[in-house]
Amino acid sequence: MKPITWIGIVLIVLGVWVFVYQGINYTRKKTILDVGSVHIATETHERIPLSPILGGLAVAGGVVLVVAGMRKKS
Repeated sequence: MKPITWIGIVLIVLGVWVFVYQGINYTRKKTILDVGSVHIATETHERIPLSPILGGLAVAGGVVLVVAGMRKKS
């Protein structure tokens, strides 16, 4: 397969992933107090939202690249 086809497949997978999860979740750990043997920390759960439009554009671009990669030279 051509490299352009592989890039298209990766874009399709990433686009579907954006549709399913609609964002990236992560946990941030912050130390509040660290004195001697006393350690106090807090965890916050945060999210980076990703628009479904971004997922749709990735899927559409991936399909275009896969179709372009499958065409044979004439």
